[in-house]
Amino acid sequence: MTEQDPFEPPPVTVIWPDGQEQNGVLHARHQVPGSWLFLVAVTLWHANDEGLVEPVVYRTWVEAPAHVRPVEGASYDSVPTRRLPPSAPPLPVSDPERPRGWVVQRLPGPGSARGILHAPDCTEAPPGVPTLSLNTALDTAEKPGTRLCTLCSAAGELDPILRGFDHIQDE
Repeated sequence: MTEQDPFEPPPVTVIWPDGQEQNGVLHARHQVPGSWLFLVAVTLWHANDEGLVEPVVYRTWVEAPAHVRPVEGASYDSVPTRRLPPSAPPLPVSDPERPRGWVVQRLPGPGSARGILHAPDCTEAPPGVPTLSLNTALDTAEKPGTRLCTLCSAAGELDPILRGFDHIQDE
């Protein structure tokens, strides 16, 4: 722990969709309607441009408790935590019956992160692109150059999770 980085993320066990488990660390917790999202970091192996294999830290949001478990003896008191207010209004949704997930409209220009996130049934959404899960959509939304569509429910659903709880005190 240094003055520049006063928060030392505590260890957690990350549970992959196939049931495998991996050691990781917990950076933040956000309560969303009906569940919690945890920002975890894990170290994985990656082949770089020179063909060498090196460890790389990946950060992603996972749903708790399905995909993360505390480590016995670890303290989570200092983890930045954002709770919904007691009477949080429901997230605005253009149509509660809309298809689940989000899609990315890639924009021309340098960099792979330039794009707009849409609901799958948005009139501006590109046809035939893969649907993203909540976690992947959140990761994509945090990349520079990515915007959330305001014509469909993408901005109304994702923006509160990413930025809308700033007024809530961290515990």
